[in-house]
Amino acid sequence: MKKSREKEKDIENEIRLAMPDNVRIFRNNVGMGWAGDAARTKTGDIIIRNPRPLHAGLCVGSSDEIGWCTIEITPDMVGKKIAVFLAIECKTKTGKKRKEQANFINNVIKSGGIAGICRSVEDAEKLVKNWKHGVE
Repeated sequence: MKKSREKEKDIENEIRLAMPDNVRIFRNNVGMGWAGDAARTKTGDIIIRNPRPLHAGLCVGSSDEIGWCTIEITPDMVGKKIAVFLAIECKTKTGKKRKEQANFINNVIKSGGIAGICRSVEDAEKLVKNWKHGVE
């Protein structure tokens, strides 16, 4: 069987570019690096003095794409708009979600936000559309 060359990065970029005007999403890189006083050695290596960990991203398990979907409220708040938290975890056709990712998605959904695993632009469009129309 031929292995797929599809990459999550490509799916993420396609989804970001395809979102409608009422959706804003941003890449959420999660990881850890080191910060401190850097010094370069004669061999080109970098030594960090007074190192401290630098954590990036929202939290372990947070989705690849984070943002909001603007929704207009009716009828008691006619004309007001609210931003509904949106979290998209991008995966290839064969990619599997980790436990921490599933927990993050479930917490967003329980709190009234929009969240899910998307393997294509179509999946992301359906995720937003179905939330707006009350489809599970």
